[in-house]
Amino acid sequence: MSATDKLKTIFICQNCGSSFPKWMGKCPDCGSWNSLVEEKVSKKREKSYERGEIAVPVPLNQVRSGEEDRIKTGIGELDRVLGGGIVRDSVVLVGGDPGIGKSTLLLQTTQKVAESSGRVLYITGEESLKQVKLRAQRMGIDSDRIDILTETNLDSILETLGQNPPVMAVVDSIQTTYSLNLESAPGSISQIRECASKLINFAKGKGVAVFLVGHVTKDGSLAGPRVLEHMVDTVLYFEGEKNYAYRILRSVKNRFGSSNEIGVFQMEEKGLVEVSNPSELFLSEMGEGTSGSVVVCSLEGTRPLLVELQALVTPTVYGMPQRVCSGIDYKRLSLLLAILEKRENLRVSSTDVFVNVAGGVWIDEPAIDLGIVTAVVSNFKNIPVKKDILIMGEVGLGGEVRGISQVERRIKEGEKLGFNKCVIPESNFKNLKENFKIEVSGVRNLKEALSTLLKKASS
Repeated sequence: MSATDKLKTIFICQNCGSSFPKWMGKCPDCGSWNSLVEEKVSKKREKSYERGEIAVPVPLNQVRSGEEDRIKTGIGELDRVLGGGIVRDSVVLVGGDPGIGKSTLLLQTTQKVAESSGRVLYITGEESLKQVKLRAQRMGIDSDRIDILTETNLDSILETLGQNPPVMAVVDSIQTTYSLNLESAPGSISQIRECASKLINFAKGKGVAVFLVGHVTKDGSLAGPRVLEHMVDTVLYFEGEKNYAYRILRSVKNRFGSSNEIGVFQMEEKGLVEVSNPSELFLSEMGEGTSGSVVVCSLEGTRPLLVELQALVTPTVYGMPQRVCSGIDYKRLSLLLAILEKRENLRVSSTDVFVNVAGGVWIDEPAIDLGIVTAVVSNFKNIPVKKDILIMGEVGLGGEVRGISQVERRIKEGEKLGFNKCVIPESNFKNLKENFKIEVSGVRNLKEALSTLLKKASS
């Protein structure tokens, strides 16, 4: 080893990515136990694929930017999540459970981009050339503008990219890529951070859109340090239940668009198919005259999404009442049940309460509070709510129904899908500027809302 090569031993937390000069049982930064792993970092100076020239400040009004800087993928749902298309020098991190469809989606994207914009390079470290070819044949993809590279060495990848920069590159996956500058194993914190950093530098310098595929841990978060999410421009999560055919592509970070946007796909034999009207899909199996079943509207980015909420309230068999929910936050359910107990004298403390969002969708928005409460009371009193009523509103600790955002867009979605009535907060009702064919009612508190909904249901 030459004098210019220096080895430094550090201990890196595999949970948060923090580094320390010595080993400790508990990470001081994130509090996780036995997560520090010894890694040797080399200070060796090597050939760098950075931006090449010394950066010169440019006046903001002289920076050229516009719609032409985006690449349309031809997949409407993906373009929606990305904010209108792929920004040419952006880096997108795509995460999701194994087998959820990440590689399928990106292979379909490469075909669309290759047809419309130019050559695409698909780099795989997990499959052979024949395996990629078999998957492409099954999906009906065959193009001479899509190049496939099976490589995990970062230096070789950057060398190939630098020789003839493509319009778009896919690295599947970042956990299998490694740099010879580090002695740690592929997939470790240091390797992931080092490889991602150099790929980002290349993308910014050459104007190439780079997609990184990332694995997720058991708790559903991206494997590797959180700093990786801060480094890239966009973070997308591919979600879905194995028992359901549809998949949800959710944006959790986007420097070029909404960070709460979703795209809905359906998995079929030849790949992923866009679902242009997901609300209709989620409500297609809703029953008639069932107590504890209501329809609510959640706003995901710019898209109103109508879903069915189901509640089941039964006398508890065990000493401790159960609170089980799927698709909503457990703590939010507990809070709403406490409000019902205190403000409406609904004795749910001795009952088991089960709440489910039909279809396996996860919703984290206060606008569905009134729907949750209505579903619980409907099943508790065994009074069904009519399926043509749309419910939305946030519930406060005092039992008041608070206003929500973009209520007119939500009402339009309900009107488009054939709903006849809509119950919204009184504050939103007073500020409505448009006239709707659907009957809209405003409510101020839980007592008024439940009286209105149950009266309409029984009439």
